[in-house]
Amino acid sequence: MIEDIVSKIRSLPPLPKSFAEVNSICQNPSSGISDLAKVIETDPMLVANLLKIANSPLYSFQREIKSVLQAISLFGMSTTRSLITSISVKKLLNVDMEPYGVSPEEFVNISFIQSTLVQKWYRKVDAKKVDDLFLAALLQDTGKILIADEVVRNNETYQFKSEIEVAIDITAVEKMYVESTTAEVTSEIFEHWGFDEKMVNMIKFSDNYDDAEELKDYALALRILKTAVPINSPLSERSINKAIAILEKENMDTELFLNAVQEIQN
Repeated sequence: MIEDIVSKIRSLPPLPKSFAEVNSICQNPSSGISDLAKVIETDPMLVANLLKIANSPLYSFQREIKSVLQAISLFGMSTTRSLITSISVKKLLNVDMEPYGVSPEEFVNISFIQSTLVQKWYRKVDAKKVDDLFLAALLQDTGKILIADEVVRNNETYQFKSEIEVAIDITAVEKMYVESTTAEVTSEIFEHWGFDEKMVNMIKFSDNYDDAEELKDYALALRILKTAVPINSPLSERSINKAIAILEKENMDTELFLNAVQEIQN
């Protein structure tokens, strides 16, 4: 990884106080959704973003969600914690995704598609792994923010964007321009912030899941998600076919995956 990106990661400020408080409440078995709602409600940005997500077509709730307590009741504490983590991370990092050819809103939406897809798919594969995969899917593209920043700083936005638009292998383009990949940068960011080692490593090995050892199932699932929902062609026919090829290679059930994809597309 080039020194400029390493330096940026080491200089990142700590995550906000509300993030730590949300984690503390979710880890306390005596805490409930009202305790979690009170913490979130102290941060208007968290409130606005959580309600925006809750009312997104991706979740298809039957009525408009108007309060934090209502959102937590529908999501559950674990999913709410993951969503707050994602919101906090993206708030702290300066998001300019022009080199990848998407707006900040489109970038965030791609993360939500990945996380929703893994939720719908993996609850029928191995439900015990869903919570960890949901959070990792939300966050695994975070490294693109620092890669994009480095590309802009080097005045290579046009060239990089042109390569990304037609890329079959996005990691190869990233390697060519910044000598690192999204998975490598993301895992370094979350290691710096002291995130759980398991989550750091499942993201780190998502490009080379055979090296993940006991975390192979997690790393493989993340690889399939970012193959099906890449930043330059999310859920396109080509992307889905590439994901299916990995599923078949690993002798996984393709029908479960395709059913989940169809739910989201519908």
